[in-house]
Amino acid sequence: MIEKQQIEARMKRLDEVNKKLADPDVLKDMDTYQELVKERAHLAQFKEQYDQYLEIADEIEEYEEYENSDDEELKTMAETELPILKDKLEKMENKLVTLLIPPDPVDENNAILEIRAGTGGDEAALFAGDLFRMYSRYADIRGWKTEIIEETPTALGGFKEVIFKLKGNGAYGTLKYEGGVHRVQRVPSTEAGGRIHTSSASVVVLPEITRNIQVNINPDDLRIDVYRASGAGGQHVNRTESAVRITHNPTGIVVICQNERSQHQNKEQAMGVLKSKLYEMERKKQEGSMSSKRLSLIGTGDRSEKIRTYNYPQSRITDHRVGFTTYQLNSYLEGEIQELLDFLKAEDIKDQLKEV
Repeated sequence: MIEKQQIEARMKRLDEVNKKLADPDVLKDMDTYQELVKERAHLAQFKEQYDQYLEIADEIEEYEEYENSDDEELKTMAETELPILKDKLEKMENKLVTLLIPPDPVDENNAILEIRAGTGGDEAALFAGDLFRMYSRYADIRGWKTEIIEETPTALGGFKEVIFKLKGNGAYGTLKYEGGVHRVQRVPSTEAGGRIHTSSASVVVLPEITRNIQVNINPDDLRIDVYRASGAGGQHVNRTESAVRITHNPTGIVVICQNERSQHQNKEQAMGVLKSKLYEMERKKQEGSMSSKRLSLIGTGDRSEKIRTYNYPQSRITDHRVGFTTYQLNSYLEGEIQELLDFLKAEDIKDQLKEV
């Protein structure tokens, strides 16, 4: 049963948010304004559900009075309607409990993904390319945009590393369960004997940090190097020192960006990735009380943390965290991964509800 103070706290917060949104000064800061709009939407949804819950509770109370009536027609009506209403009330209460879970402040943000080839040499790099295309195609299906931040392609068409941004509402909240080691079992095109090889690639998912989220970086902690970009880009990359490498000395984090045409743009992109990494690092420190299941779903950032296997001979994908298996490997690699993402999110909500 939901406690009264939990409901009162949310109703009070909804009033506070509405007052802030009516403040002309808040309108001057669009980031703060947009965050408040998101919070109001969540709180308003809770209020709407709670109002419906109260209506059903009143109906149940009314029909329970009919149970003791001398009017046989009313008693029959009560016997018919009460089980339906009580079932409806239980479902409504479950929905309210779900809405008690505070939304992650970065769930609605863009996502930054890093894919790195692991064990397996060229085959691992090809698999990293397969994963990149899978997420890119999923982004296309969702109407999101894909923007490459940094890439190290291989001669065979794979990636030693690729860092990219998926720009779309809720991208991070949708894809945050993808972090970890993805393993592939298949026969490489270069394998003459037809033997199955096992390779891997690691995926890191970070939220893009917007201005309203504070990530304090001391400029004295940074080493910023500029150099001539390499790789694709035509004559431009040979003429200017536009590539930027930022090293955060206290943590040892290094971010490189050379895909943009100007040094300023590359520095801005690299700083954005650095902020996301530092934000995620700090958040991991604060998740010590999180259950082991939730940690496995969201990921610890450990590159030895195997989360999923893609088995080509069996056309099978298995997510080891939740025991999810599908034999639709080809469609998944074409970006049709929503079923698995929904399953992972549902499992995460179940675990959070236990804590609530």
